[in-house]
Amino acid sequence: MDRTPPLRRLIDLPGVADLEYRALLKREFAEPEARAEHPEIEACSRANFGLTAEEAEDHPRPAAWDKAERLPIPAQVLAFEAEGWDVTDDKRRPLRVLGHFNQQLWLALRGVAGSLPFQPEDDRPDPWGVSLAAEAQRFRKR
Repeated sequence: MDRTPPLRRLIDLPGVADLEYRALLKREFAEPEARAEHPEIEACSRANFGLTAEEAEDHPRPAAWDKAERLPIPAQVLAFEAEGWDVTDDKRRPLRVLGHFNQQLWLALRGVAGSLPFQPEDDRPDPWGVSLAAEAQRFRKR
C-alpha cells in the first residue's frame, strides 16, 4: 500500500484561492504588475511565506541555484510536484497566480529564504497497519 503523503496544495493556503478567483475574473490580476495595484497579493505572500515577491526577487541565490523559478510554468508544475506541492487548480491547470508566489515557494522549499506555512503531521492511522492489527486480533480469537 502506498503511504506517500498527499501533495500540499498552494491554493489551500490562506488567501490564495481568493486571489486565484480574482485572477479568473480579471486576467490582468495574474500579471506581475498587479502587485503594485493590489497590496493584498503581497500581504498574502508575506503571511504564507514570510516574504514578498519583490523581496524574493532581490534575495541572493546560492552558487548552485538552478533557476527553477525561471522554468516554463508546465515544467515548474512538475518540479513542484516532485517537491511535494500541487500548484494547480481542481482541473489540474496551473494556478493563474502562480507567478506571484513561485519564487517565494522555491526559496522556502530549499531553505534559502522565507518559510513554509505550518502543516500538522498526518496523524491518520495507516490503513495497512489497522487491517493487520484487526487480522491479528481475529487470529488470537481462534
